[in-house]
Amino acid sequence: MLEVIGAAKSFGSRTIFSNFTLKVEPGEFKVLVGPSGCGKSTLFDGLTGVAALDRGQITWKGKELAHLRNHAAYMQQKDLLLPWFTLMENSLLPAITGRKKQDKTLARQRAASLFHSMGLKDFEAHYPAQVSGGMRQRCALVRTLMFERELILLDEPLSALDAITRRELHSLLLMLQSEFNQTILMITHDIEEALILGDRICLLSSCPMGVIEEFTPKSPQPRAFDTPELIDIRVRALDRLRSLNSIGPIGATCNPKNSKITDDGGVIINGI
Repeated sequence: MLEVIGAAKSFGSRTIFSNFTLKVEPGEFKVLVGPSGCGKSTLFDGLTGVAALDRGQITWKGKELAHLRNHAAYMQQKDLLLPWFTLMENSLLPAITGRKKQDKTLARQRAASLFHSMGLKDFEAHYPAQVSGGMRQRCALVRTLMFERELILLDEPLSALDAITRRELHSLLLMLQSEFNQTILMITHDIEEALILGDRICLLSSCPMGVIEEFTPKSPQPRAFDTPELIDIRVRALDRLRSLNSIGPIGATCNPKNSKITDDGGVIINGI
């Protein structure tokens, strides 16, 4: 189990979050949903040691750690594939550069199996520039899984994709979580995406970021978004966001005038 207690981070006089607390159970798909710029990615940077938290406790399986770098695989918004490597070569990077060295033959076999599951079979020798954005993201997900970590952190990995490709990757994420019993913590600003994927969904405020409500959908996977339960949760979540006194980007002024909740369940930032 992952537990974050009293996490805090500031940039100068601006408090991003203070006394932030979070629990993720083993095998759970937990989604953090909140306005763009509220501090979600900053939290992930702190969890992975990219940028240290100012204070707070990170506990993994009962053991306090400075960061989760050796326990979590981190997939960011951009695919970050190396353009001079083929898709297969990109996916094998964890076997070559990771702290846990892997047998190259076994790693290639595992990657080939994941390529098949991801619909990338016969594209192993293609370069990133030769395939679509959706295929690049699938390859990035394969590379993330190749780290063989128990916890996966997903930072809006599907936000730049078209709606059809996103729905396809939603299905793939759920399939992989079920098949490998992965513990997944994902952040997004899309309420509908959170409801489709999450076992539990934490609704976040803008900075200073905090959990304002948690939802636990009872509908089994795969979920149809037009069920009465999910429609009700969506309405309640949007009402909570609209009721906040401050919904704004940390890079602007944390002013509600800088943000807008869209009717399709997203939160966008004007002028950012």
